[in-house]
Amino acid sequence: MTAQIIDGKALSKQLRTGFRERVGRLAQHGVRPGLAVILVGDNPASRVYVGNKVKACEECGVRSLH
Repeated sequence: MTAQIIDGKALSKQLRTGFRERVGRLAQHGVRPGLAVILVGDNPASRVYVGNKVKACEECGVRSLH
């Protein structure tokens, strides 16, 4: 198998566009997916990780609860 270099940012954009479309179709049926996060402790890296998940949810139309 040959290694393949992927463009992570482009792939992320493509996936989020697909998620946004799927979330829109679910919304037409009265369903709004969500993500709930519980942050335990005070680790700065964990705060950044959770913040990125909240931001991704907002971009895709997914409800987030922190």
